[in-house]
Amino acid sequence: MTDSHLTRRALLRYGAYGAGAAALAGTAASWDRLTGADIPGRDDGSLVVATLGPAYGPEAIRTLQEGFAELHPDIKLRINAVQAVDWSDFFAKILTQVAAGTAPDLVYVATEGVQLFAQRLGVALDRWVKRDAAELKEYFADVHPSLVESMMYEGSLYQLPVEFNAADMYFNRQVLTRAGAAFPPADWTRDDFTALLRDMKRTGGARFTPYFWTNRLWGGVVPWLFANDTNLLAESKAPGGQWLWDGFYPAGQRSGRGGGFRWTTPQATHDRVEEVYDYLASLIQDGLCTRPEGGNGQNLIGVFSTGRVGVTPAGGFWAGGLHLAGMERDGFDVQYFPRWRTQRMQYGAAGYALLRTSAMQDEAWEFIKYAARRDTLERLFATNQTTPARRSLLTADRYAKTGPAHWPVFYDTLDRFPDTGPIPAPPQVAEVEQVLLKHTGTALASPRSVRPALRRMQGDLEKAMEREV
Repeated sequence: MTDSHLTRRALLRYGAYGAGAAALAGTAASWDRLTGADIPGRDDGSLVVATLGPAYGPEAIRTLQEGFAELHPDIKLRINAVQAVDWSDFFAKILTQVAAGTAPDLVYVATEGVQLFAQRLGVALDRWVKRDAAELKEYFADVHPSLVESMMYEGSLYQLPVEFNAADMYFNRQVLTRAGAAFPPADWTRDDFTALLRDMKRTGGARFTPYFWTNRLWGGVVPWLFANDTNLLAESKAPGGQWLWDGFYPAGQRSGRGGGFRWTTPQATHDRVEEVYDYLASLIQDGLCTRPEGGNGQNLIGVFSTGRVGVTPAGGFWAGGLHLAGMERDGFDVQYFPRWRTQRMQYGAAGYALLRTSAMQDEAWEFIKYAARRDTLERLFATNQTTPARRSLLTADRYAKTGPAHWPVFYDTLDRFPDTGPIPAPPQVAEVEQVLLKHTGTALASPRSVRPALRRMQGDLEKAMEREV
């Protein structure tokens, strides 16, 4: 992520949501700030939209407000950029506002929180989508069905996706040249990837790391699990959703779609999961990558742009990030994640969730539609700080200034690999992620650590999935 989006795929360390909200509620000195009670005119009848503060800066807020006012001058709009360290802090503050009776009408929610908000706080958009079907046909025709399906829960649609980022592989072109290596083809394999890292290490010097990745749900170990045709939790599809697929997508695109993803039985001790951890442990053992760091990788732009890292997984957000860091458009490039048993890849998406507590639900729906318009997203994401959900926005002109040369990879990750799916994010995602991060770090401490760490991970995941959210 760059500028405003540097934290958009940040770790969701919000623990148990109820516990987090209770802890925040006990912080009396900051109660007004947490609940929004200190916002001037907070109860003036405005439609209130909450976003993660770092995700939308003043210019983005101005873009949304001015454009919406032109379309709906009768609806007062306030965008509350909640200042939070990361998504965990943001969600905790939103829940505190709900508890205090000062909840926003809409909340910007990423894949990590879609099912949690749908289950506990959200309003299904089905009736509005059906009512305004003619108006929305153009939108759905421009958005990949996998992104839409990731915003569904048990047969109903809860958000219209406006952006996403898949975990593709970025390369420092200078490092490739130094290693005498060619840019990899689209169908490259895990073994090709390993060989490339060895070439980079041989020519990289003492302070060089061929492959760098962060320990988190998005872009951490999960893309490797997908590539090895497995997942952290058993994945299936909820029934339903035909009303949407039959109404907006041709037969070829709606085939196999359902009412949203389900992630259920933990499978950390599955042979293929163990294979992934054994492979990553071998890379660490051979000095081809370091043990994964926690956090959201904000320090990575500096080490990548200066050539101290050769390859790293990142999404379309890095096109703008590396450009703002001063990297020339031909200094880096991007390719699909390498094939193992499959070349299925993972992504995370985001959109606006409508809260049940809102007294302005019809007005909120008008904002959801406005925020998903092509002209809105074109202005909002002008610096390539993310990948727009609308396919038509990915053009050569858009990436002419920032690069990379293989920019079509960003959307083709969905179009060429239609089984590419969202990161596993059940309603219990907070605890699931904490378990994943904890035991991944332990598993990769040494090759002998993998199997016992995965057994402990399995037990903790089973406990987490049994808990009510």
